[in-house]
Formats: sequence, C-alpha cells, structure tokens
Amino acid sequence: MVEQLDVVIIGAGPAGLAAALYAGRARLKTVVLEKAIPGGQILLTDWIENYPGFPEGVAPFDLMENFRKQTVRFGATIVTDEAREIKRDGEKWIVRGAKTEYSARAIIIAAGSAYRRLGLPNESKLVGRGVSYCATCDGAFFRDLDIAVVGGGDTALMEAIYLTKFARRVALIHRRDQLRGTRILQERIFANPKIEMRWNSVVESILGEENLEGVVLKNVKDGTLTTLKIEGLFVSIGMDPISEIAKGLLKLSSWGEILVDRDMSTSEPGIYAAGDVIDHCPHQVATAVGSGVHAALSVDEYLSGK
Repeated sequence: MVEQLDVVIIGAGPAGLAAALYAGRARLKTVVLEKAIPGGQILLTDWIENYPGFPEGVAPFDLMENFRKQTVRFGATIVTDEAREIKRDGEKWIVRGAKTEYSARAIIIAAGSAYRRLGLPNESKLVGRGVSYCATCDGAFFRDLDIAVVGGGDTALMEAIYLTKFARRVALIHRRDQLRGTRILQERIFANPKIEMRWNSVVESILGEENLEGVVLKNVKDGTLTTLKIEGLFVSIGMDPISEIAKGLLKLSSWGEILVDRDMSTSEPGIYAAGDVIDHCPHQVATAVGSGVHAALSVDEYLSGK
C-alpha cells in the first residue's frame, strides 16, 4: 500500500492532467494513474487548431507534454499503472491497480473514451490489415491507394482531409444526406477533389480474408447494395466511454457514461469524474480540460469540508 493520498486521478488525458494540476496547486497529495502514455486519445490526431491560445494550431504531443510538465511542477505524481477496481475503505477509497493499491480520500475518474467499432464479423480480424481507427497512426501505409472513411462528425471529416495527403481517393461514407461536422470542415471536404461522398450509406459487410478487399454498402433509403473496392477502411463513428471500472459502483447513462452533477460529483460521495467519460462533455480538448479543473476544485472543497 502506498502512502495515504488525498486524491487519485484515473487517466492522464487532458481532463486528468488538468485536474492534477489544480489538485497539486491546492497542495493535495495527488497521484495520476495512466496505463499508457500521458496524453490520451488526443495523441492519435495530427494537429489541434481549435485549442485557445494557439492561433496557428499546436501538435498534440507538444501540448500534452506541456500539460504533463506543468502538472509535475505543482506536485502531482504520474504513475504508470492500470486502475482495475475501486472499493470503499471506511471513509476512504482504495483503487486497486495492476501493480499496487492506492488509498485516497477522493477519486477523480478521467479515463476518457475508446474508438467505437462497426461490430461487423470481419472487422476485428482485419484490424491492421486494412481496417483502422486512427488516420495519423496508419495513413502513411495507404499511399496512392483507394480508401474510405466512415462517419460524418468532426473527427471523420478531419481524418478524411488528412488522409488525402496519402491516398489516391477517399470515399466518405455517411448514413445521412448531410454532414454533422462543423461548417469550416465541411467546406474543406467539398473543396477537396480527392474526396467523394457516399451519402445515405452504411457498411453492410467488410470483404477480405487476409487483407481488406472492399466493403458492401447499403443505401438506407432504398436498401440497394453496392460493392466499393478499397484497400483501407478508417472507422470514425464516435467514441465509447471507458467506464468499466465504474460499473456496479456508480450511476451510468444508457451509453455507459458516468452521470455527474454540476460539480462533477458522481452518485458516490468522494468520487468525481471528468472528460469524455462523463455524460455531458463534448469530445473536445477544451471542454475536457474545463471539466477536469471543475472536478479538482470540487474535490478540494469536498476535502476541506471533511
């Protein structure tokens, strides 16, 4: 058992690191648990152009590295460990990690979210063989090839635009006849000659045994099926909250998001949540940071009252 802590923060993405910064400045003994590299899913994008204070944009790694340095400067400790269980210990909480256990007076869950999958039979089998969820990770492998992106939100549009740097042709598959992404991204999509729209379409099946060979698209209006021959399929249909650790302990939404009050508190006193894992936080760096700050301020107030 490690020393008694004031707060354990689960996750070192934008929300977790922002919470750790404020908890550290409040002189709370703070440990951040992160099973991978500090930074979260944001590290899988190529450029951030809408975070305030960076008029020309900023590289995700640079931004998150500055977050990490600032967090450590104010006293928080970042530990590479995976939080696997939360259990009560009198008036305190125990977080069981893969390496050890952590005792704390309060917890902030900022575990983030994970890529949502299509749920089709061949999907998992062909991951890394043509199917991908990260354009910046895998885009360069598809130079001069025909590929497709599934989705209509901001992330899907940004990935389609990014992939035109490599691909010969990018088909953007969307189940509606209008995109959901912000207007400026839509303008870039329609102005790019490499991108072709496949409106009112969903992926019915994924073709290929050893490698991706194509997809079968179904028109949602008339039910017709068409085969699209591609060598790369990038799925960008949203994120699912990483809330497994909260199941059976906290109240969750029907989507598995942690339900929080206005002060970021959950259904259990002493446990707070922030970022993509909660029920009302748009998947943006700025909003994740704001919710992390709010959670840390609420924890400080909560512990001061105790």
